[in-house]
Amino acid sequence: MIPTNLSEFGTLVLYLVLIGTAYTFAVSLAAGRGRPRLLVAARSSILGTCALIALATFALAYAFQTHDFRIRYVARYSDRSMPWYYLVTSLWGGQDGSLLWWLFILGGYTTACVVWLRNRYQQLQPYIIATIAAIMAFFTVMMLFAANPFAMSVSGAPADGEGLNPLLQNYWMVIHPPNLYMGMIGPTIPFAFVIAALVTGRLNEEWIYAVRTWAIVAWMFLSTGNLLGSIWAYEELGWGGYWAWDPVENASFMPWLTATAFLHSVMIQERRGMLKVWNVSLVIITFLMTIFGTFLTRSGLIASVHSFARSDLGSYFLVFLGIAIVFCIVLVVVRLPKLRSESRLDSVLSREFAFMVNNWILLGSMLFVAGATTYPLISELIRGEPVSVGPAFYNKWMAPLGLILLFLTGVGPLIAWRKATGKNLLRAFAIPAGSGLLVGVLHLVFGDAIGFPAVVPGEDIYDTTVGRALAGIASVLPLVAFSLCGFVVATVTQEFVQGVRTRMKSTKENPALALVNLVRKARRRYGGYVVHIGIVLMFIGWTGGVYGSKTEASLDRGERMRVHDYDIRYDNASERVDPNKRMTFANVTVFRDGREVGRLHPAKFQYRTHPESPTTEVDILTSARDDLYVVLGAIDRETGRATLRAHFNPLVVWIWIGGLVLLLGTAISAFPSVTEVLAWLERGSPDRGRSRKTTVAAVAGALVVLGVLGWAAASRADDSSSLHAGHVEIHNDEEHRLFDQLNCMCGTCARLSLSTCACGWAEEGRAEVRRMLASGMSVGEIRGTWRGRHGAKALTVPEDKGIDRIIYVVPIAAIAAGAVGVGLLARKWLRRSAVANAAEAKASTPAAGGSEDRRIDDELSRMLEDDK
Repeated sequence: MIPTNLSEFGTLVLYLVLIGTAYTFAVSLAAGRGRPRLLVAARSSILGTCALIALATFALAYAFQTHDFRIRYVARYSDRSMPWYYLVTSLWGGQDGSLLWWLFILGGYTTACVVWLRNRYQQLQPYIIATIAAIMAFFTVMMLFAANPFAMSVSGAPADGEGLNPLLQNYWMVIHPPNLYMGMIGPTIPFAFVIAALVTGRLNEEWIYAVRTWAIVAWMFLSTGNLLGSIWAYEELGWGGYWAWDPVENASFMPWLTATAFLHSVMIQERRGMLKVWNVSLVIITFLMTIFGTFLTRSGLIASVHSFARSDLGSYFLVFLGIAIVFCIVLVVVRLPKLRSESRLDSVLSREFAFMVNNWILLGSMLFVAGATTYPLISELIRGEPVSVGPAFYNKWMAPLGLILLFLTGVGPLIAWRKATGKNLLRAFAIPAGSGLLVGVLHLVFGDAIGFPAVVPGEDIYDTTVGRALAGIASVLPLVAFSLCGFVVATVTQEFVQGVRTRMKSTKENPALALVNLVRKARRRYGGYVVHIGIVLMFIGWTGGVYGSKTEASLDRGERMRVHDYDIRYDNASERVDPNKRMTFANVTVFRDGREVGRLHPAKFQYRTHPESPTTEVDILTSARDDLYVVLGAIDRETGRATLRAHFNPLVVWIWIGGLVLLLGTAISAFPSVTEVLAWLERGSPDRGRSRKTTVAAVAGALVVLGVLGWAAASRADDSSSLHAGHVEIHNDEEHRLFDQLNCMCGTCARLSLSTCACGWAEEGRAEVRRMLASGMSVGEIRGTWRGRHGAKALTVPEDKGIDRIIYVVPIAAIAAGAVGVGLLARKWLRRSAVANAAEAKASTPAAGGSEDRRIDDELSRMLEDDK
């Protein structure tokens, strides 16, 4: 049948994609089972399938540009007033198109991978291609039978479309969703290599070197996507924060944690031939977590501000996850004999053991986030009543875990491989530990004077023994955090200084040249150190959040409000109109210590296609010390009176600066230098494999990002759920703490507390809670009354009683079990090492001077370790 419109044409192309993936899968398996000549056909077939995916994507983009409202997806996510770049980015504005966009980016990764592979890893290639083809087939089947972006509107083409969600028409959304998709899809390539290595039994370091850069690139995009999402939430949603532990945020954070664990543990396998099973498992888990996170957001089973409506896609994802998990477990079990470690742990005072502890915390954090994210669903399945797990719960548990990781960030580089002696440890730790202690003392002495006290009151959000313990820990976290930041910065500085000195001594180079060559010779190591500095800067910004404050006031023209040491004068209101929206501004002047320091213009935008949902456009006065974050609640058109909310957010800018430093470090680690690129292009590099691989990965990533930057703002979710219009009025800190613990139960908002939801129901709820406070009821009594009226879901944090106690016990038990596991594994390896060392000592006597030579070699290796 010849297609007569874009709907039929696009659907036909999707069927051709499905046929292409099936053919590629079959031919690839045949090539791997003794018919190598078919590998050329498999490569050509997968590239042709990627071209068909691109054709389907361009067809949908053309439908948006031509306003083909016969296609249901086009009608729902565009309208005639939208500029061309919004029409392009509407491709991934909803569920159906986002699946096609996912497939398109996977096609880009696949094309880059197949082109790079060429004549490399020919034994692995058939199964790499077959794995990717199977994943492509899964997403194609979902589109064809559950979420077809080319489906026709049953009622015919409307005169105009519904338009894009106004909340998503923000310049940060130009690059946030594409980066996040690149990060979520990137782990597919390392996963395909691991499956190929397991199937063929080629489980030496071959696959490790092959996937290393692909893993770094995926991690970079995951980091960038999460960072840009935080900026978007901070500037667009108007609640004053940047991370709310929403299920969609958690969906991308979980694979980031496991990918980070892999990038550290893989160094142990490269250096010592250890943790082979663990590294294979981490690559598999990272890929599965991307699918699991996508399941959470696409199924609609978990309440989220960003989630899609409940659909049939959840069953598809569950079936795929089940098959993948069983298949991977079988492969790993079958190949266990080939995954035995080549070396043993010589001492717990070694870099290997520090990385193992690092992996334990990272995996424990991932399991905690996964458990807390899915607990509402588990609760509903077990007892038929959902609960809500709000940001306060995550923050209380994740802050200590994050500080442990920060500590390990500083410890790892200071400990030698194999075994560190007490003398070497003291020498290595002296300056970093002293620096951390000095920062802590300075914080204690001067913290109050500069507005950042070392100890802050901890809040017991649970009213239980656990809650009081966590509150006590939280009270000293700022002091611990800043001290650890000083410790890590001193560690990284010491590593650079010692490396430069060693190189200057051996090569007679000047300091600048020695630094450049040091980094060039060991890009992955020193790029990683730069990443650690970025993490430190981000921790400084996160820690500043404990000192934040806010206030709200209704002001007539000329009146003032005060937050922290800022005075804000409301001058007047103004209004502008363009073809797409009406914009209402409150013009304010900001003073500090009696001097004018800036003018801000927070606003409300009312879009033509969504008049019932005006967006909040905040304005921010940024400095190195703090952000003054001003939100317009409402303006009375008759009197001109404005309701404003002002947040004092200390040190936030360091989060964004830290993110840039992190990306710089990642680029140093992953991408080749200009000299290497030119050598590869002209005559081939001495390190051809790594240089070409990193070049292809860099070029592919850059082309995708630059292509998206030429378009415009995009959606990271369906507009079935959005923030309510209006403003939230909170009179004091006691109300704010209480409203944070109670959810709005209007039935249309998702996971919004009374402190953030602006709907009419929430306003009535706040009035009711105020009456309870006025009558003398305690916080616990109010919380119990609210739960009794509206159910367990009405509380932002589950109570520490009954079945809900699981969510408090399981994190502790899981982390403790992980610690026991690491300890038992370390003890097992130490015993084997002791036996082997005794046998070696008995069999041979080392030559004179051998131990000194080994010490020198180890020291030089530690200081000037080069990438393999």
